[in-house]
Amino acid sequence: MNLPPKVTDRAFARLSEIGAAEQGQALRVAVEGGGCSGFQYEIKLDAQADDDLVLEKDGERVLVDSVSLPFLAGATIDFSEELIGARFVIENPNASSSCGCGVSFAM
Repeated sequence: MNLPPKVTDRAFARLSEIGAAEQGQALRVAVEGGGCSGFQYEIKLDAQADDDLVLEKDGERVLVDSVSLPFLAGATIDFSEELIGARFVIENPNASSSCGCGVSFAM
């Protein structure tokens, strides 16, 4: 059995700050083939689809499609603010390596 990804309070707070739910949107986290390490994350605001796993708190939602879910089992979805910028980040225990940008990974 795969554990669903976890979403931090900081990530949900950021979704609230940008008004995702007010716009009828949610944060979609997906895994696609490509990138410099074999797989890459796609993170965007999107509408819910029928096969999505929905992680929700305080009216804000994070969506993971059924194809991406095994790649994100046990992962943590967070929001990071640093001097170089702010972004949603994923700590993925399934990734054997990742590139320097943190968007691409290998399994």
